[in-house]
Amino acid sequence: MDSLQSRRAFFAQLVASAAGAAKNERLLAAFASTPREHYLGPGPWKVFAGGALVETPSDDPSFLYQDVVVSIAPDRHINNGQPVLHAVCLNALNIQLGEKILHLGAGTGYYTAILANLTGPTGSVEAYEIEADLAARAKSNLSNSPNVVVHERNVSTGPLPGADAIYVNAGATAPLDTWLDALNPNGRLLFPLTPADNPGGAPGVGAMLLITRAADGAAPLAARFLSPAMFISCVGARDDATAAKLAEAFKRGDARNVRSLRRHTPPDASAWCAGEGWWLSTAL
Repeated sequence: MDSLQSRRAFFAQLVASAAGAAKNERLLAAFASTPREHYLGPGPWKVFAGGALVETPSDDPSFLYQDVVVSIAPDRHINNGQPVLHAVCLNALNIQLGEKILHLGAGTGYYTAILANLTGPTGSVEAYEIEADLAARAKSNLSNSPNVVVHERNVSTGPLPGADAIYVNAGATAPLDTWLDALNPNGRLLFPLTPADNPGGAPGVGAMLLITRAADGAAPLAARFLSPAMFISCVGARDDATAAKLAEAFKRGDARNVRSLRRHTPPDASAWCAGEGWWLSTAL
């Protein structure tokens, strides 16, 4: 095993262990076999440290194999996100071989490639990216992945194909109907539910929300928060009034009590936060 392969293998163990997924062999293999540098363009790279961007000393890919956020479009605050956070999310999504996956907010395709690895050659990944230059880079980067199709498109409008898992990498103030309606029986939607941005444009701190449709499609849908998260905003998936409600709800510190998502019914006393046509409940 050469030095870079060794670093990738260690990186996979580091990330999976920190995410509580040390025994997830398929997740370990996906991180170990996906060359992060292939998706981030030529180095040196700018990584986040203490709220500031720090440039790596050289274009040595070894610098990418640590738990760092890497800037891919600094003018738009777009990054290749924190590996441990994504490992937490991918472990919770529990993607099986042969499943149909939607990746919304694919960036330049690194985590799309890991999704493609997890679902395998009998599965498929439909990746969506609204930024034209990033979508073009993702198409090029993923051109050798036969089970991936990249679309340049806004995912907040129009229908989406049916999916077993939907992974959203942009902050929304609601679980959009177009996402929920695309879930197959036993389907999982995981997205960052986030309040308003902070002054200066930095994303507000919300949390990753996992929603699961029952095998028979019955309501309500199971819902739980996984971990805190900061993501750039999902275009068309935000509402200022709901963002303010979410800010107050997250401040209470009781997000761990959320158990289900209700749709098109009036909120009751178990409501944690309510938006238009949906609400999160602390009851099953």
